[in-house]
Amino acid sequence: MSLTPNDPIEPGHSSNAAFPSPDLSSLRVALFSGNYNYVRDGANQALNRLVGYLLRHGAAVRVYSPVVDEPAFAPVGDLIALPSLALPGRSEYRLPFALGVAARRDLAAFQPNVVHVSSPDVAGHRAVSWSRRRRLPVLASVHTRFDTYPRYYNLAWIEPVLTAMLRRFYRRCDALVAPSESMAQVLRDQRMNYDISLWSRGVDRDTFNPGRRDLGWRRELGIADHDVVIGFLGRLVMEKGLDVFADTIDDLTRRGFAHRVLVTGEGPARAWFEARLPQAVFAGFQAGTDLGRAVASMDVLFNPSVTETFGNVTLEAMACALPVVAAEATGSESLVQNHVNGRLIRPGAIHSFAEALRAYLVDPELRARHGQAGEARSRDFSWDRINQTVADTYMRLIRQKQASR
Repeated sequence: MSLTPNDPIEPGHSSNAAFPSPDLSSLRVALFSGNYNYVRDGANQALNRLVGYLLRHGAAVRVYSPVVDEPAFAPVGDLIALPSLALPGRSEYRLPFALGVAARRDLAAFQPNVVHVSSPDVAGHRAVSWSRRRRLPVLASVHTRFDTYPRYYNLAWIEPVLTAMLRRFYRRCDALVAPSESMAQVLRDQRMNYDISLWSRGVDRDTFNPGRRDLGWRRELGIADHDVVIGFLGRLVMEKGLDVFADTIDDLTRRGFAHRVLVTGEGPARAWFEARLPQAVFAGFQAGTDLGRAVASMDVLFNPSVTETFGNVTLEAMACALPVVAAEATGSESLVQNHVNGRLIRPGAIHSFAEALRAYLVDPELRARHGQAGEARSRDFSWDRINQTVADTYMRLIRQKQASR
């Protein structure tokens, strides 16, 4: 299953025309992903964009990941299936448990000169072992705070064990890339590796910009023009901080501050979230220009999650000129400048979150000023320049491995 190198993964993709075209024809990249396209999220869309960039500039890429009959979107590049099982308790995700005979044969025929692993699962471990036996360089990209997930399922006691397991995996790799400097520093503090650089995220400004705001669409959802909308954007799973979001909205409601809530996204916790916020408007899954419309039609984004390593939704909201209230955590603190384009609040501090949102509810000039500052900052994030940093890291690791021989 594949798309040609020029096929976009979603409408509105644009590249930086002023960016020089590098020659990456010497690269042969084997990319391993636990979820390349069967469930849509920010991490796998970044991977698809990376593969598209590499292919456009002459590199050869093969992608190894679980597949399903009806994926969320068509993959960019050639996709080879890995043996996998549905993840217990989260059946929409699949756990690759081996490389499998077909993938091993494909790898042998492809003969990569660099291996990229994007998830610390069993297949990722096997891929690292396969690469080390052949003295191939291995780059690992970090996309989420796996070590924080247990706390949302009453398993916080297991976090130190999980951190140790992640350290063993990442130290077997030659280098790591993280999507934000704050996340890179967390990885350094956890001693995950000694070669950690940035692979940031970009934003498609054709899709996400203030001009996508649509008051007519809001009216169709029952939202009046004068209503101030607090938005949630993302997959509806508990690790996105849904409980903190709901408790904060309760605080605002009890104190009598008028607002509306617009939730954009789908996921297994939707029923819980709907029951918890019966007055909220749930727009469901949106993609492409529809997603840009939904984000631009909010007035402030509230992102209480601490699991992101970058915060794609934060950057998308900034590009739409929205102020952002976010948890002071990895990812968000690399994008949100406190009291400039939004607010950074201690994770879980319900009253402080509510106070930050209250300020935007009652002061339209503050909303506009911080929104404009965020929109200006979002212009620093170009996908082509960002993806070239990963290609540069591949080339460096190849040179280092050759020199060590």
